Amino acid sequence: MEKVKAKKHLGQHFLKDESIAKDIADTLNLEGYDDVLEIGPGMGVLTKYLLDKPINTYVIEIDSESVTYLDENYPKLKDKIISKDFLKYNINEIFEGKQFAIIGNFPYNISTQIVFRALEYRNQIPEFAGMFQKEVAQRICEKKGSKAYGILSVLVQAFFDAEYLFTVDEHVFIPPPKVKSGVLRLRRKENYSLPCGEKLFFTVVKTAFQQRRKTLRNSLKTLNLSDNLREDTIFDLRPEQLSVEQFIGLTQKIEADGI
Repeated sequence: MEKVKAKKHLGQHFLKDESIAKDIADTLNLEGYDDVLEIGPGMGVLTKYLLDKPINTYVIEIDSESVTYLDENYPKLKDKIISKDFLKYNINEIFEGKQFAIIGNFPYNISTQIVFRALEYRNQIPEFAGMFQKEVAQRICEKKGSKAYGILSVLVQAFFDAEYLFTVDEHVFIPPPKVKSGVLRLRRKENYSLPCGEKLFFTVVKTAFQQRRKTLRNSLKTLNLSDNLREDTIFDLRPEQLSVEQFIGLTQKIEADGI
């Protein structure tokens, strides 16, 4: 089969630099799991380096043309190509509750959705690595006090240690994107269970950042907090001023308030 043509509606930009592909594959430490899932492998430039590692490599690809290409060119992937949409697929049809890592050169148009979906499987994902639009990768790894710090930063870092690794220029892709890319690595925290209700924690973080310029006293009005709790000085702050730990503490206070 001829090479796959990149499809704009799927956000495909095929990496052509082999050394970068190898560097991304090498970000995984391969500890605590036997399986890795690559999302959006395209023509397999990253896949080939994963297949050299002592781990079971699965790929999930929505583009039928790419699936055919992978099937014809990577015999090691026999029975390990999942022709599905990662955002809609129940991945436990493959992994059945086992631990697995995620890696990929992620389509930029759905990259944040991929992260949120991966968070749903956080109990099974000790490690997550890959390439995003640079600004998104930086946002995920950002600390409090920055304009880039937001919902994605807090929710990811509540469960994972996030590390921005390196930047990738546009010219190493076909077709070249209009933005630079960034590679990051997430490693699940040893104690990643939160000392508060996780559902409420997600609600507090998302609600707070929906009106990020306002103080928490105003942005969290819809949670119907008691007047007594709203006098707490933490409500004088804007969401970007709170660390992950402070958001956890805030959620605990709201729980104790009877929400």
